[in-house]
Amino acid sequence: MVKVGMAKPCGLMKPCHLVKPVSVTRVSGRYLTHQKGLPSLPVPPLQQTCERYVSALEPIVEVDELKHTKELVEEFQKAGGVGERLQRGLEKRAENTENWLSEWWVQVAYFDYRLPVVIHSSPGLVLPRMNFRDKQGQIRFAAKLIAGVLDFKMMIDNETLPVEYLGGKPLCMNQYYEVLSSCRVPGLKRDSVVNHAKTSRPPKHITVVHNFQFYALEVYNSDGTPLTADELRVQLEKICLSSPQTDVEPVGILTTQHRDSWGKAYVTLTQDKTNKESVSAIQRSIFTLCLDGAKPQVADEEYRSCAAVQMLHGGGSQWNSGNRWFDKTLQFIIGEDGTCGANYEHAPAEGPPIVALIDHVVEYTRKPEMTPSPVVPLPMPQKLHFNITPDIKKDIEEAKHAMNILAQDLDMRVIVFGHFGKNIPKAHKMSPDAFIQMALQLAYYRMYQCCCATYESASLRMFRLGRTDTIRSASKASASFVKAFDDPRKQNTEKVDLMVKAVNAHRTYTTTAVSGQAIDRHLLGLKMVAVENNLSIPDIYTDTAYAKALHYKLSTSQVPSKTDCVMCFGPVVTDGYGVCYNPMNDHINFAVSSFNTAKDTDAAHLAQAVEGALLDMRTLLEQTPRAKL
Repeated sequence: MVKVGMAKPCGLMKPCHLVKPVSVTRVSGRYLTHQKGLPSLPVPPLQQTCERYVSALEPIVEVDELKHTKELVEEFQKAGGVGERLQRGLEKRAENTENWLSEWWVQVAYFDYRLPVVIHSSPGLVLPRMNFRDKQGQIRFAAKLIAGVLDFKMMIDNETLPVEYLGGKPLCMNQYYEVLSSCRVPGLKRDSVVNHAKTSRPPKHITVVHNFQFYALEVYNSDGTPLTADELRVQLEKICLSSPQTDVEPVGILTTQHRDSWGKAYVTLTQDKTNKESVSAIQRSIFTLCLDGAKPQVADEEYRSCAAVQMLHGGGSQWNSGNRWFDKTLQFIIGEDGTCGANYEHAPAEGPPIVALIDHVVEYTRKPEMTPSPVVPLPMPQKLHFNITPDIKKDIEEAKHAMNILAQDLDMRVIVFGHFGKNIPKAHKMSPDAFIQMALQLAYYRMYQCCCATYESASLRMFRLGRTDTIRSASKASASFVKAFDDPRKQNTEKVDLMVKAVNAHRTYTTTAVSGQAIDRHLLGLKMVAVENNLSIPDIYTDTAYAKALHYKLSTSQVPSKTDCVMCFGPVVTDGYGVCYNPMNDHINFAVSSFNTAKDTDAAHLAQAVEGALLDMRTLLEQTPRAKL
């Protein structure tokens, strides 16, 4: 993601990352007024997208393939042709909707996507290890975390969240209003998301999962004030005491299934009135808190990778995969051994709003404890019961089996690159994100002797209801750079020159993308116009080059945060990698994933190659005098 700046909350005091509300009291209508002032997502010119599409293909397809595609593109964009007709349809849609893309995007990228949300769609987030190692510490930290989320929620409810800016331009804040009290609902062929925050009686409870058992925990008093951390701690203790064993069917594991299977199982599950009420309570809750049991004991250097696995999928049915409800938009995960993090369902939001919330919550948990207030006796949290029929038992067994196969297939490596962070690229007047992306290109080229289609997400939040577009990191400039880098016939000065050009080309593409002028969502929009009007799909979409362009062997995202954490996700293609990174000032956190069943990919090897590429790029810069830029 492109780095987002929040209105600086803390003057000249010591750095504190608590988001400060813009007002102490509710500011009704502020959010809508802000949203109305944002521009609509533009529809880029047809010819511009066609030209840029051909350029983007150059480093990733063969010469003869490219020649064929150029002919198809010429045909597509010719005067009076099908491209112009679709472009007009798209421009018309843009005039009549708040955002021509967002509804289509959520449908295509999420609701119609039928692979499990686990690994394939929902990112995990690993926080630094917290300093507790037992049940008491786990509960105490969890109580403060809940209080921290409710503190952030107050700003959302009161419409007093500081507006974020990118390059001086205000950003769409809609995603913050979609994250809490929402949940994905499986369908037989297409899913949906329900948001209960906007209903006449917004939810006042969270879901707590402990030993595969679900509880609804009321987190507000009858007068609307939130429970204190002390009160929450007492309530969490009651939950843990009443669910000491894992001797129940792990209903939550059903949410790890292929979406069609889960859609069918969901119908079976919710035919029973008790089950339907329990599922509804989970869906309506503000968020889910997963209090995890043990996880595999590993050596210290493996700790972060093992923690990432817990956040991403729970480690399989024998560990914590059943201690989740993966359809829930936001799940906080707290292990007994100090392992903490989150998992979020991707349909309603991107990483940065989730990270902003988490930064706030982590800072909140670090505040010194208040003097304990007298705890008023509170009712026992409500246990959510499930009646397990033989059919549901069978669905659960199938889900366990499929989840364990998936868990065994994922190779996840979290590394901390400790040699430098944003400081080095900045010292050389280069964008840190572009520098890291070029290191990824170099690492991949060194491993495979070719370039591949690379996806980096770019935020479209400058526009109302904006989501993402694609930064295509593999470019003509990056290809020239990586091919020259290890060529002994090339002079260092030339290599540096090519590096600067590649970094600058990436920076330019990023600016293009965040301004709504990239190619991928535009091409999708044109195709969707054809689909919705029952027109035949133009040849450029059935061309092998288009399939190659969308086969992202490198799926990447920069998710910066103030907390020293890292987000992680699985590859988007079977023979590819998922790479997420958080550049801090003097180090970079990387999470690299691949599938074990793919014989040509190896997450540890790529992680090592990225380290090598970053170090070699720095060495080259430091050894080579540069002409004035």
